[in-house]
Amino acid sequence: MTQLRDNEDSPHAFRDLHRDAEALGEVPRSEPHNAIGFSAVYAYVPIIMKNILCPAAKGRPREFDVDEALAAALRVFWTKGYEGASLSDLTDAMGITRPSLYAAFGNKEALFRKALDLYESEKLAYMRDAIQAPTARAVAERLLRGALAMQTSDCGDPKGCLRVISSVACGVEAESIRAEVIERRKSSSRTLIERFERAKAEGELPEGMTAEGLAAYLGALLQGLTLQAGAGASREELERLVETSLAVWPTR
Repeated sequence: MTQLRDNEDSPHAFRDLHRDAEALGEVPRSEPHNAIGFSAVYAYVPIIMKNILCPAAKGRPREFDVDEALAAALRVFWTKGYEGASLSDLTDAMGITRPSLYAAFGNKEALFRKALDLYESEKLAYMRDAIQAPTARAVAERLLRGALAMQTSDCGDPKGCLRVISSVACGVEAESIRAEVIERRKSSSRTLIERFERAKAEGELPEGMTAEGLAAYLGALLQGLTLQAGAGASREELERLVETSLAVWPTR
């Protein structure tokens, strides 16, 4: 198909285009009615314009790695929280434009949810293993040491807990995010309570201690560890916290 160039705006150019189109069989052959070929222009222009303005749609491949971009977004949210992370912060870290962010992930809220899924599946994977430990004390030890390892790793991840940071977010924009994070934490707590109820049934818990109370106690220890890590506590300080917690743990 012959294409119009920006400088092809003379009657002679239209006549030449029409001649080319006749040769290709795109329009019926016709003789111009006058010296500058206006009838040829009228017969030809609608067909040409249709092809210029309505090209066949082709999918454009993404020019970035979605997994790498999501990992970068996670680091931004983890460092700044949901509200503190601006779209400019996110697109700069991800190396993409805003249209690309919307096309690949949806809006900021949807991106955060995907980042939170990644955080839970990768960074909190030790929690799933800990629940399978044979005793309540072993569960607590695996959770505490897993949190310690994550907060003191050398992989360059931010310190602190994404779920804790996001659950204390305030403002109308972050309310739905805060509600979801809190619900996810409740789901984790329910899993821990169920595990400690089994421990209670097996005679591990002291008289009068409930599974709910023990799960809340362990949750407070874990939250305190991540908050101290986020505030800059050293590895040695966090290790002492873990060892002291295990020393006073109420089950055998």
